[in-house]
Amino acid sequence: MLFVEANGARIPAIGLGTWELSGRPCGRVVEQALRLGYRHIDTAQVYENEREVGDGLRASGVRRDDIFLTTKVWTSHFTPHDLERSVKESLVRLRLSSLDLLLLHWPNSHVPLAETLGALAHAKRMGLTHHIGVSNFTVALIEEAVALCPEPLVCNQVEYHPYLDQAKVKAACDRHGLALVAYSPIARGRIKSDQTLGEIGRAYHKTPAQICLRWLVQQNVAAIPRTSRVERLSENIEIFDFELSDDEMTRIAALASPKGRLTDYGFAPKWD
Repeated sequence: MLFVEANGARIPAIGLGTWELSGRPCGRVVEQALRLGYRHIDTAQVYENEREVGDGLRASGVRRDDIFLTTKVWTSHFTPHDLERSVKESLVRLRLSSLDLLLLHWPNSHVPLAETLGALAHAKRMGLTHHIGVSNFTVALIEEAVALCPEPLVCNQVEYHPYLDQAKVKAACDRHGLALVAYSPIARGRIKSDQTLGEIGRAYHKTPAQICLRWLVQQNVAAIPRTSRVERLSENIEIFDFELSDDEMTRIAALASPKGRLTDYGFAPKWD
């Protein structure tokens, strides 16, 4: 397994995203992923599956120290007292003593960012999490967050796949030593029938999804594809036995379009 390193964190390059997974099937997928060799699991308070993710961690038999676990604080818990309380509740649901990475899930313009980042840094100092970061932050917000945060931020988790150009955000992360973690890295399955990815994949005997994930990893980006199917779990992790050429990397990047974004809400920031 490759790692993306940032400000002291070693983030496994491929992880399992758990958005929309719930109940016992969620626990089983987490358990299976860890048994297959995954060491990076991503959840969030708003997914309402932290309990099941914790069940999967324990059922896998993998040592806690070998697992990189991320959860994300929802925007309604961004005031300092509320953030600390909500993180402790997440740990109770997960039945863990600490997290590996704690993220602010989305920006929230209603609470001063300095206050929220102060609380996030405090959670780290209390030992509730080893590392802290942000999610869905724009270039301007990254700059602001890095300047305001009393502790180093290790990542920005954003939507990233071949149909969405995130060059500006990635450059901002690189500038500040932050990792980029890609959610929806296979564009929620939309890449399956992509001709370019299919053509490149045939040369390596790989699927479009594997080409997509390899493209991200070769940019030193960590990716957290979500799946509920065991065969897909295996497929998504089998990307470390080949390398895309510079020309292929460029061809894949050229698939981006202004309409490529899949995740956009009314409360989202003004995207770059």
